[in-house]
Amino acid sequence: MKKHEFSNCNISTDMKFRLSKLASIVLVLISLIMLINLQYENVLYYLEFSEPPAIYADNPDNIVLKSSENIEMKNPTLHAKSACLMDASTKRVLFGKEPDIKLPMASTTKIMTCIIALESGRIDETAVVSKYAAGMPDVQLNVNTGESYLIKDLLYSLMLESHNDAAVVIAEHIGGSVEGFAALMNEKASKLGCTDTHFITPNGLDNRPGMEDHYSTAKDMCIIASYAICNPEFISIIQTPSYSFSDVSGKRRFTVNNHDAFLNMYKGAIGIKTGFTGKAGYCFVGAARRGDITLTSCVLASGWPPDKSFKWSDTKALMDYGFSHFSYYNVNNETVPIILNPINVTDGVASHVALSLDYSYSGILSPNDSVGLVFTIPKEVPAPVTEGQMVGNARLFVNDDVWADYPVTAENEVKEQGCNDVFNKILRIFTENT
Repeated sequence: MKKHEFSNCNISTDMKFRLSKLASIVLVLISLIMLINLQYENVLYYLEFSEPPAIYADNPDNIVLKSSENIEMKNPTLHAKSACLMDASTKRVLFGKEPDIKLPMASTTKIMTCIIALESGRIDETAVVSKYAAGMPDVQLNVNTGESYLIKDLLYSLMLESHNDAAVVIAEHIGGSVEGFAALMNEKASKLGCTDTHFITPNGLDNRPGMEDHYSTAKDMCIIASYAICNPEFISIIQTPSYSFSDVSGKRRFTVNNHDAFLNMYKGAIGIKTGFTGKAGYCFVGAARRGDITLTSCVLASGWPPDKSFKWSDTKALMDYGFSHFSYYNVNNETVPIILNPINVTDGVASHVALSLDYSYSGILSPNDSVGLVFTIPKEVPAPVTEGQMVGNARLFVNDDVWADYPVTAENEVKEQGCNDVFNKILRIFTENT
């Protein structure tokens, strides 16, 4: 009887083993079916959302930062045919009156001439005066053919007294010819983003055929000015009250005086350059700084004789408009933190990944301006995800203008699931449901 009982016990153990084996097979089959379904769902996911990326509903479509104030900003009344006011730090146009029309800009051309010379690294070189340079009309230093001058001395003649012969001496020495120097000026203008500017001469004279192709815009001249005032040597020259020098031989001595009245008539004035021809009218490119705000301005065709003072009243009106209505702001993660919700990760060892955004806007804003962030973030991303990987995009707007694009990145790593990870996940689901 004991033996019989022992035999029944052996049969029971064998059946348990067979049942366990069968259960394992069933579990594997269920796992395979579930895995196939998961892969199929992933295929559907990529087909559905790959083009275009979806916006995750739990994250903001956009965020707008705007002052609660709304004030009336009365536009300045100007005489100029074309004018522009610009934030020098960001190159944002704050006000414009036909700022993009192409016009002759007279001796404001010499701003670029000075910058090209300073950046050439050759201002300590000696230049010899050509017959062509000595024959320049209108405002002159009255140099003679064959005389020699240091380029750095001629830069004071160029910017303080606006001497046309000095401009040509500089251009011929640095560019090899006036045409060669003009090519350097145009190349620089293009690099600065001046799309509507073309230089032919280094002095801006427009009294000969072909000079209709020498032009700029008020906006482009503000861009050039904003760049120029970043150069300490340029600032030093345009703010010098008077400067004395001689030719290399020492036989002739000159004193040039600063004729930029804006320096003494406006608080925070930096300078820059006047201009006049019969075609261009009175022109002025100016700059001023108060606290964290630096403005550049340009007025073109701001009257003709005898209205010599229009350029000053126009420039003061532009600067007053800027300093009275705009303040400096630094908007970034610290001042205005943006918290984004995590997004799903498919086929990953973790189901979500945290998001990070590093953005900034430093510039001046009025109470009527707004800074907006518009997000493009997919609903899900596939594993693996690396820390710092770009998974979305945030586009920053100032009012209606696109200012910059910033990546939305993953804050942490999410590895891709291996076979063991998938099997353990399925086994856990199966166990929880039994």
